[in-house]
Amino acid sequence: MNAPLPDFMNRTNSQNSPRFAEIEMRSRRVINLGLGGATRPIVATNFRPGAVVLLHLLQQRRPDIPVVWIDTGYNTAATYRYIDRLASDWNLDLRVYSSQITAAHRAARGKGIPKARSERFARFVDEVKIEPFQRALDELKPDTWFTGIRREQSDFRARSQTFSQGSTGRLKIAPMLDW
Repeated sequence: MNAPLPDFMNRTNSQNSPRFAEIEMRSRRVINLGLGGATRPIVATNFRPGAVVLLHLLQQRRPDIPVVWIDTGYNTAATYRYIDRLASDWNLDLRVYSSQITAAHRAARGKGIPKARSERFARFVDEVKIEPFQRALDELKPDTWFTGIRREQSDFRARSQTFSQGSTGRLKIAPMLDW
């Protein structure tokens, strides 16, 4: 794994922070428990620093885990280069899913990114994130899905559980929930 870890992992690591070591160890236990019962696990990522930490921890335990990335089409060139480098350096089994309508096509229709919390924004999120992710779940049929969500990200996520099971029986695991 030649690609660098996020700066905060290099500065605040288990050698110099007992709290970080405790949180990291808890995340590793959650991952081990989740992988122990999984036959078809996946990890969903957005390649932001916290998500890369989860990838790093999972790669150490299960290097062949499919990595699902929803490419919204709105990333910078630097982001795409970083993802390509990480996927290559870490030998990720990267599965990329995108909206059926490209960002360029959406812009040509005069429908760029709408204002947050609007009805149009909810439809936009469904189109560029939810539908592609649902397609990934339908195609890959995972029994376990690892996610890098954290409680601090939203009121909804603040109420999340580390382990949860949906109506499909799929286990959703959030090892980074308390980071």
